[in-house]
Amino acid sequence: MLKLALRMTMRDWRAGELRFLLAALALAVASLSAVQFFADRMGAGLRRDAHQLLGADLRVSADNALDPAWRSEAARLGLQTALTVEMPSMATVGEGDNAASQMVSLKAVGQGYPLRGSLTLREGPTRELPAPGTAWVEAGLLSALKLPLGSSIKVGERAFTVTRVITKEPDRGPSVLAFTPRVLIGEADLPATGLLQLGSFADYNLLAAGDTKSMAKFEAWMKAGLEKSARKGVSVDTLASSAKVVMDMLARAESFLSLVGLLSTLLASVAVAMAARRFTLRHADASAMLRCLGLSQNRILGMYLVEFLIVGLGGSILGVLCGFAGHFVLLEWLGKLVTSELAPASWVPAASGLGVGILLLVGFGLPPLLQLRNVSHNRLLRREANPPQPIAVAAYVAGLGMFGALLLWQSGDLTVGLLVGAAFVLGLGLFVLLAWAAVGALRYAPGAIDHGVWRLALADMRRRPAATITQVVALALGLMALLLLTVVRGDLLDAWRDTAPADAPNHLVFRIEPDQRDGVAVLLQPYGQPVLYPRIVSRIVAINGKPVNGASFDDPRAKQLIDVEHGVSTAAVLPAGEKLVAGRWLGQAAGPTELSVAEDTATMFKLKLGDKVRFEIAGTQLTGVITSLRKVDRRSRRTGFNWLLNPSAAEGLPRTYVTAMYVPPADTGLSARLSAAFPNLAIVDTGAMIAMFQRVLAQVSAAIEFLFVFTLVSGVLVLYATLVSSQDERVRQAALLRALGASRAQLSRAQWIEYALTGALAGLLASGGATAASWALARYAFKLAWHFSPLLWGAGLVAGALCALIGGWAGLRTVLNQPPLQSLRA
Repeated sequence: MLKLALRMTMRDWRAGELRFLLAALALAVASLSAVQFFADRMGAGLRRDAHQLLGADLRVSADNALDPAWRSEAARLGLQTALTVEMPSMATVGEGDNAASQMVSLKAVGQGYPLRGSLTLREGPTRELPAPGTAWVEAGLLSALKLPLGSSIKVGERAFTVTRVITKEPDRGPSVLAFTPRVLIGEADLPATGLLQLGSFADYNLLAAGDTKSMAKFEAWMKAGLEKSARKGVSVDTLASSAKVVMDMLARAESFLSLVGLLSTLLASVAVAMAARRFTLRHADASAMLRCLGLSQNRILGMYLVEFLIVGLGGSILGVLCGFAGHFVLLEWLGKLVTSELAPASWVPAASGLGVGILLLVGFGLPPLLQLRNVSHNRLLRREANPPQPIAVAAYVAGLGMFGALLLWQSGDLTVGLLVGAAFVLGLGLFVLLAWAAVGALRYAPGAIDHGVWRLALADMRRRPAATITQVVALALGLMALLLLTVVRGDLLDAWRDTAPADAPNHLVFRIEPDQRDGVAVLLQPYGQPVLYPRIVSRIVAINGKPVNGASFDDPRAKQLIDVEHGVSTAAVLPAGEKLVAGRWLGQAAGPTELSVAEDTATMFKLKLGDKVRFEIAGTQLTGVITSLRKVDRRSRRTGFNWLLNPSAAEGLPRTYVTAMYVPPADTGLSARLSAAFPNLAIVDTGAMIAMFQRVLAQVSAAIEFLFVFTLVSGVLVLYATLVSSQDERVRQAALLRALGASRAQLSRAQWIEYALTGALAGLLASGGATAASWALARYAFKLAWHFSPLLWGAGLVAGALCALIGGWAGLRTVLNQPPLQSLRA
């Protein structure tokens, strides 16, 4: 039987019966394998370098100076320790009009750093640290400032000679500062920079390493002490917790990308089922002949099962190879966002891809094939089809169950899997309903169209409604996904940019000391005399008399922000661009402490008018009553504070100042002038930051678009499958029409019109779905003004028609090639 099965496989391959089935399987496997290879290599690299995530076994991080007792306790337990301080700052080169500056991430490291892993320079790994008066920098800073090695840069009030180029830090994790070039100096040089002042945005880190037992004791001692002292702004991270955070981020990304890939797999599985059904119909006569020649039902079924197994393995292997090639595209776009070096690819994604291919073949290809087991001898005499057998129906149900299990597996979460599954079903159901209504409306078209070719095309679409609806829905799903990520994404970004006026502030200056206020104001006079707002460093310790911490809130943002420092300001009048939405404005006369709170902040912390909030400011506590809520436009790029005190309550509190202003793009010297006059200032080019985030968004979007291309191709495959499944009927129909006088050119034009109409209908559905999604995103997610996009509908119509024409040409290019007489005699 095996020999006969191999001969049948080769014959069917030469006849083209198996190529489409192979392509559908390969496409389904490739879309998922690309994601799995990407996640596997990234995950393996992160696991391999897990011991370097902190540069130590444990890290204590604080937003102000570390308690010396912490390091003393670590030393008492026999642990190695090292100190680091990280903060944003400005690096300046040159003098006068030739000066240039760049925001950098300054890191001061003490002896022993790093305790785990190694710092890698352009020359290779090193255990050295920068010598006094020298700095090591990343290559990006040298290119930004056009500096050679050996040049001098000024950070704060201290000049440093750049001597080495950093290529890798063991403990540089994802953060906002990770996108700015690194400057590494010795810990002893940090005081000379003059950057550690009131209001400095600095992270103080104590690194510890040692044996497991002593480390566990130190961790327990630290956490107990922090809980007892109620000190906030301190975190204790271990290798396990840090690795878990990073791996959880990767797992969420993998789940999302896998769900994107599953959409193409879902459509490809429809194509597999249709290809298997066509294979079954075309082999029914052969099965009846084999029965007449003495083969049993089980042997016939076994022969075709072997044939399908060969095709399944071949398609799965091809899909795995395509997925392996495709994952390099994902690495090109997404791999840049993770600093860990790649690990070699393992066999796990390949085995998983093979398993997915066989699962899809069994779930969607086997049910039609089981029908061949029941083909009767009489098939050769009476052209009758056998009704579906219970075992085939059960196989379809099992296939859907397996796809549901695959969905849950790829999502990694039961709730997410069920929600995504429900969205699939609802989306498909809505598109099917709309397509059914559109096809049903075609019955009224012939009366309005008096053209034979058009009437023939419309009649063909109505004659096979199930096939037409399947074609339209499959193509529409793929197109809608791509439209969302191309046209809609661009429209939303344009709308977001348009929310800020052309002269909206694009530079933020902070860490302005009180004695520098007048001098900074003079330098900023040419830029519209921006207002310098006080920034009072504080921390929330209680609400309505009750101490609060992360466990006091359900909102994840509140949990994260309750323990960090807040910038409280004061204002005599309502700041420009803000609107009072509840309560009364702050009193100006001396009296009780009043608070005005941003509306979104009040919602996050569950605050209302009349609530009392207690702050800790420079070691003292101050309680204020909320008397008003303000709407702060976060997109205006102005200096918007969540908390405002009435002026009398803010008198005497330690503060720095912050301001925002618009700097024309041609004016590139302001940062350098400010840094030269006041080295402690930090100047952020918010326009450059926004452009950087947009580049990151573009990278992520490009990766998702790449996966959605698989979805679009799967939709075209389904269209092709439905056309090919009706090919024999179309051949006979064309022969009959040609015998009745229709020309080949007329039938050809009718086919092209049918393809174009099918694609246009799919494009309309895709455009409608993408439009509805863009409206929902603009209104509920981004709070933007929504505008109708003609480009979206035009792109949908054109793309749908083109895809349908390509699929139609591939599926039916041979329909009119057979002579009519030969078709009618068949």
